[in-house]
Parts: sequence; structure tokens; C-alpha cells
Amino acid sequence: MYNTVLFDLDGTLTDPGTGITNSVAHALKKYGIEVEDKRELYKFIGPPLHESFMKYYGFSEKEAETAIVYYREYFRDTGIFENEVYDGIENLLKEIKASGRKIILATSKPEEFAKRILVHFGLDKYFDFAAGATMDTSRSKKGDVIAYALKECGCSSKNAVMVGDRMHDILGAKENGLDSIGVLFGYGSREELENAGADYIAETVDDIIKFI
Repeated sequence: MYNTVLFDLDGTLTDPGTGITNSVAHALKKYGIEVEDKRELYKFIGPPLHESFMKYYGFSEKEAETAIVYYREYFRDTGIFENEVYDGIENLLKEIKASGRKIILATSKPEEFAKRILVHFGLDKYFDFAAGATMDTSRSKKGDVIAYALKECGCSSKNAVMVGDRMHDILGAKENGLDSIGVLFGYGSREELENAGADYIAETVDDIIKFI
């Protein structure tokens, strides 16, 4: 059915919970905000960071930009590797690759960091292209990242599907005319994914290949 498969990174290929929450907590501490339970920061996993700082902590645009600078102080060399690949993901990528389909990364994480993560975990060999956000947030929304990825690869949206764990992945796919698979092993709920209009819901990694 599909000849191109786009994957989100955080909460879809890897579980970045520790690294992202530690990085957000580091940034918030600069503003005198202490977070006792870092699970409260799971909501930062997936959406563009500047949106989350503004939405959840009432930061101004300028404060959010500075908070991202603080976030990256911790994330760049430490938080980035406080991360692990979900069980079954490498076998999934291997199977899709062997079938002759293109595999593309489409993440709201800065492209520089996303590529380092793929290389670190040895997943880069499965990807035909890795698309991410720009450091200056001029390209950060998932819809913009997907559009960029498709254009750079010369791929049609008609035969492509987006796999992700949050509503931003589903809505970004819709913006670009792609079908979408929402996964439940990440950080989004079934309700969130269904309300966003996911075409398929995968409870497990093994379910993804059935829909593809």
C-alpha cells in the first residue's frame, strides 16, 4: 500500500523520557522553577519546545527562546543519550527496508540532534533521509517538517504514511495529505490520537508492519 514510511523519533522509535525531562528541568531551574516529579514534564515530549514552554509555563516568546538555549546546555552532550530504542524497532526498520520501501525520519527535534541519535543507536543505516527542525525554530512544526522531508526526497504523499505517537504527528500528516499510524507505546493516548484523526492505531511495534 505504501512505498514511503515516515517515522517520528521521540516516543516512536526511542524512549527519550529521561533525557528530555532532565533537560527541561535544567532550563526551568534557570527561572527558579523546581519540578519535584519529572513525569509532569512528559508533556514536553513530542511538540515543539517553544510552544510547550509558552503553553505550560506562560513564557513569552523571548523567554521560550532563552529557555531552549538553557535546555540545549544539558541536552547537547548529556540528555541526548539518556534515551533508549524501543524493543522491536530495529527489526521493524530492517523488515521495511528489506521490502524496498523508503524510510524517512520526520521529527520536531533539531535535525542535528536527531541525526546524532540515529548514528548513536546504529539506526541511521535504515533511513533514506532524516528531516528535523532547524535550530532557530523557523522549521519546527510537524507539518512543516513532513513537507520538507517529502520535497527533499521527491516523494508523493499519496503513497506515504506517517508513524507517530502524538497528535502533532497525525495533524502534520493530514496537512500534507498522508495517512497516519498512531502508536500507543509512546507518550500519546488513544483518545488523543483518535481525536486527531489517526487512520490506524498500533498498540505494539509489531502492529505497525501490519498496517504498512
